[in-house]
Amino acid sequence: MPLLVRTWNVFHGNTVPPGREERLEEMVRLVTADGPDVVCLQEVPLWALELLDDWSGMASVGETAAPARLGPLPSTAAIGRAVTSLHHGLLRSAFSGQANAILVAAPLRVLERESIVLNSRPFRRAQADWLRLPLLARLAWAKERRVCHAVRLARPDGTTMVIANLHATSYPPDARLADAELLRAATFADALARPGEPCVLAGDFNIRLSRSQTLEELARPEWGFSPAGPGIDHVLVRGAERGPARTWPEERRRVGGVLLSDHAPVEVEIR
Repeated sequence: MPLLVRTWNVFHGNTVPPGREERLEEMVRLVTADGPDVVCLQEVPLWALELLDDWSGMASVGETAAPARLGPLPSTAAIGRAVTSLHHGLLRSAFSGQANAILVAAPLRVLERESIVLNSRPFRRAQADWLRLPLLARLAWAKERRVCHAVRLARPDGTTMVIANLHATSYPPDARLADAELLRAATFADALARPGEPCVLAGDFNIRLSRSQTLEELARPEWGFSPAGPGIDHVLVRGAERGPARTWPEERRRVGGVLLSDHAPVEVEIR
């Protein structure tokens, strides 16, 4: 049975250009309306995690990346939502926190879940020294916590597969930050996958093939993942036949005259 795996950075429910109101429920319903099997989401505000099941009709597995805060003080998802509602386009994740989520449709079943912090302090310190990063890059890397989380899914035929979802650091002056995190995420997913078990690595990698040594390496036989597409959002597949990656045209995510998110969904069919 073929599976449709899709990824989308939902931009905290914002439109392009960002407006005062968020459109997150509309986005989730749109991206799940045609019955995909797995949807990986990034930039989900924390308050929305408990609503994803109802909006999508799928089982959701969320993972907090950045907690809700009021300046230097810890906060709650509810307070973050209330403050952000003053102007979603302007405030984005400043108070609401940020999470990733994997949505899974029946009859697939979630057997287990794992996660890893992609830019933990020890990892940043070691990599920054190795890459000889300047102070500005080191500070930028520490600004926002980034995670990769994964689930092992059971299919109706008794086989299993691993789906890993990540959102890497965006630092345009130096793509090596995202590249290092991507390699860490791939190593994490590879360690979870059993011999011969299909593995999918999806999400907003924040790096293009033209600037990434890791994406080139992952497509080599030693890693065995499918080649990356031209953008920064990817669905890489190993251990299973798959079709070409497809990126949604703008018309498909334009609703009521506005463009939903600053990213387009990317999807791959796995056979």
